[in-house]
Amino acid sequence: MKWVVLGVLVLAVVWVIWGYNLLVSLRNRVQNGWKQIDVQLKRRHDLIPNLVEAVKGYMKFEQDTLQKVMEARAKAVGSTGVQATAAAENILTQSLGRIFALMENYPELKANENVLRLQEELTTTENQIAFARQYYNDLVMRFNVRQEVFPSNLIAQFFNFKPGEFFSVPEAEKAVPRVDLSLRG
Repeated sequence: MKWVVLGVLVLAVVWVIWGYNLLVSLRNRVQNGWKQIDVQLKRRHDLIPNLVEAVKGYMKFEQDTLQKVMEARAKAVGSTGVQATAAAENILTQSLGRIFALMENYPELKANENVLRLQEELTTTENQIAFARQYYNDLVMRFNVRQEVFPSNLIAQFFNFKPGEFFSVPEAEKAVPRVDLSLRG
């Protein structure tokens, strides 16, 4: 009987250690996933002043738009935490969208090699941010689920693990684009 109790006790201790280590591992993977997003955001933040500088001479009448992009960039660079960063990045994305839309009005700008290269680099970076965000959100989901399911929720509560925050997608990206294929004369 003494050996059975001792065996159950050892199994319980091993289970707690395993559960704790799994939660720590997931928490560290979530933090690493966030750092991967952070690296891509820094790259984006570094490219934006170059793009603004490259288009400034062509877009003389759009200085207010360019200024708003730089202000949005400054807020994004200074943001901390997942939700604040997501909100600031969403505003920056909208500001960049305005610049790209305005660039369509400047044919000489669309032909500029430097601007095209910067645009391509920004597009590539945006794709990398999207992949990093997806990976991060997948890890956050796994971490949060592990904290909510029985019996690992007992370990999470005992050791005071906190749920991870998702990097939310801006509402503009959630909307399905409308395509008008009607033939108008």
